[in-house]
Amino acid sequence: MKPVDLYKLEAYDYDLPEELIAQEPVEPRDHSRLMVVNRKTQEIEHRIFKDIVEYLNAGDLLVFNTSKVIPARIIGKKTTGAKVELLLLEKIEPGVWKCLVKPGKAVKEGTEIIFNVYSNENVVTAKCVGRAEEGTRLVEFSTQNDQEIFAIGKVPLPHYIKNDNIDFERYQTVYAKYEGSVAAPTAGLHFTEQLLEKIREKGILTAEVVLHVGIGTFRPVKVEDIRKHKMHEEYYVVPEETVRIIEQVKNKGGKVFAVGTTSVRTLETIARLPKAPSYSGKTNIFIYTPFEFKLVDALITNFHLPKSSLIMLVSAFAGYELTMKAYKIAVEERYRFFSFGDAMLIL
Repeated sequence: MKPVDLYKLEAYDYDLPEELIAQEPVEPRDHSRLMVVNRKTQEIEHRIFKDIVEYLNAGDLLVFNTSKVIPARIIGKKTTGAKVELLLLEKIEPGVWKCLVKPGKAVKEGTEIIFNVYSNENVVTAKCVGRAEEGTRLVEFSTQNDQEIFAIGKVPLPHYIKNDNIDFERYQTVYAKYEGSVAAPTAGLHFTEQLLEKIREKGILTAEVVLHVGIGTFRPVKVEDIRKHKMHEEYYVVPEETVRIIEQVKNKGGKVFAVGTTSVRTLETIARLPKAPSYSGKTNIFIYTPFEFKLVDALITNFHLPKSSLIMLVSAFAGYELTMKAYKIAVEERYRFFSFGDAMLIL
């Protein structure tokens, strides 16, 4: 068999029947399925997510991304009556946001947009004040109050979820704190308060990072040679307390379990920076084979889209052959895929 070129985009493709794309979350959260993949033994087990406690020992550490999804999808009208859709990407200053705009051609500098036209609440308006990179726009709202802007927004569900009536809280982790993501860090959606309590009772430590998930999450890799792919920058914070706990766990021989690819990317970003008491900044780290993981020992993640940067990260962590084998089995065993789907634990 000819070796697979892991720099080629097609290496990360797989066949996924459409009916396996989860359209709604499992209730309760921790009853989704869990595929456990062991890198050392190459074994694959099928469990329920709440069983994850059995794979963690006292002194191990779970690192969570506590970013909170904002109601970033806002629908308004131009003064002509034409419909315009905005996706809030990044706050530039109070009241001014970088946005993705549909239809882009319809919104030029100076274009005014009106929201909330059907309700009696205060009407919020906005104006395009400039262009930014990759066709995005700078939009200035008539209010500088984020909550007033969010009040007219909706959950920015991924395009493959057809049900628009999903409860916003179910697209939010139970521990979400800091507003700023346009997509949920989905590995965390499986945790319940009760499961977190059980984890702490066992002597397993927890720590927080923040990475505000950007639009890059929805964007497929389009270049045939993946080395040419550029990730979008995303804002992250690693507080002092987290830096301290990671050091303590590593020194005592504990394992660092990253909850989700966003936590992995945050941890592996700081692992490449000079030592500091805490960290914050922007990262566009793109993880693909070969990659040396310096901080992360185990990964909890969902099943990702074919040819996405996320399946490339998983493949770099678990090994390409094992990853593709796991995905093939997941399809055969009818696991549920993507944001509201089942989970994988890679040891």
